[in-house]
Amino acid sequence: MKNFALIGAAGYIAPRHMKAIKDTNNNLVAAMDKCDSVGIIDSYFPEADFFTEFERFDRHIDKLKRNGQKIDYVSITTPNYLHDAHIRWALRSGANAICEKPLVLNPWNIDALKEIEKETGKKVYNILQLRLHPSIIALKEKVEKELKENPDKVYDIDLTYLTSRGKWYFISWKGDEKKSGGIATNIGVHFYDMLSWIFGEVEENIVHVKTEYANAGFLKLKHANVRWFLSVIYDYIPDEIKAKGQRTYRSITVDGEEIEFSGGFTELHTRSYEEILKGNGFGLDEARKSIDIVSTIRNLEPVGLRGEYHPFAKKVVNG
Repeated sequence: MKNFALIGAAGYIAPRHMKAIKDTNNNLVAAMDKCDSVGIIDSYFPEADFFTEFERFDRHIDKLKRNGQKIDYVSITTPNYLHDAHIRWALRSGANAICEKPLVLNPWNIDALKEIEKETGKKVYNILQLRLHPSIIALKEKVEKELKENPDKVYDIDLTYLTSRGKWYFISWKGDEKKSGGIATNIGVHFYDMLSWIFGEVEENIVHVKTEYANAGFLKLKHANVRWFLSVIYDYIPDEIKAKGQRTYRSITVDGEEIEFSGGFTELHTRSYEEILKGNGFGLDEARKSIDIVSTIRNLEPVGLRGEYHPFAKKVVNG
């Protein structure tokens, strides 16, 4: 049984980490969040110590270590801009770090973390759960087989992800690009990771539309041309999806064929933890491609409706 600590216990994704720790028969020793709406802990680890001040949490973890009860892993589910600092703290506290996506906001943060890994002998793991999704694994195997037969094949891909958020989103840290990294980083990074994992290196990165509520662009990968569109408002949801009362729309087509992966997400954090505990987790090098992509998108100027743009981009430009 390994000892875990959790930073960001009140966050949306934190319960999935608590469940993963429980499902893998490990123990959450201590948790921290400046917000105290963390009653969900009772469903998993009611005996865990809880702190709302980082300084007291830090002191507690240090005291445990000095008394022989070391923390093996620190799970990090804090706002994106804090990931880098909390990973550094975990490593220097003698623990491995398990961090939600995006691992960090900029690629140079990864270089610094690699140095701290060397200094401490501890590891950083990123939750890249789409790599463990059965439908995505099947797609990767299919593509690998086809590329053996035709090494020059280039696929045409449309990625569409619309996840409606209320007004609170833009008031919270998620609506602040300096804290979240912007829409492409906050809701798109795991898709870019999955696509570059399957279809290869980035050869071109273009942004067509960039607003606070929608991003659209084009990625040329070694074996794919990807038109992508991401949004966090309800307006752009297709009418047929609205008619069903749904507020989220997720679609990936490969050469016009829809990839069905709407289900199968509930256990992916537990699967991620199982692999990490076996020494097979995704580390800094695996996270780098997607961080490079979103960092570039954040700093590119949109070119408008030119070239290979996603058809939904017209909805933003034309209203």
